[in-house]
Amino acid sequence: MRVDKYLWCVRYYKTRNMVTEACRKNQITVNGQVAKASREVFPMDKITFRKDQITYIILVLDIPANRVGAKLVDLYRKDETPPETFAHLELLKLSKEHYRKTGTGRPTKKDRRDLDEFGFEADDE
Repeated sequence: MRVDKYLWCVRYYKTRNMVTEACRKNQITVNGQVAKASREVFPMDKITFRKDQITYIILVLDIPANRVGAKLVDLYRKDETPPETFAHLELLKLSKEHYRKTGTGRPTKKDRRDLDEFGFEADDE
């Protein structure tokens, strides 16, 4: 099976076109070699790709006939991504939340909603 179809079938990408774009940008490797979208994958191949600032490492266990449901994905791949990478993503999310100091500049939509909610609480008392 082609690598673009495989990654789409095991639900890492929403469309095959997204996988093809990732291949064009050299973000997908199969067994350590940069892969084109048409590269064939076989059981026991190791696929490494970068998506959403996370480098995923998966091992191909079997080839699905077509796109599978989310509950059945584990039959076709083994995720070998280290858990530290997901912890790093959580830290990135937290750092983005505190990027703009409160009270500086124009309020964001969330700030405005919080202010409106605070105003309603003061009216209730």
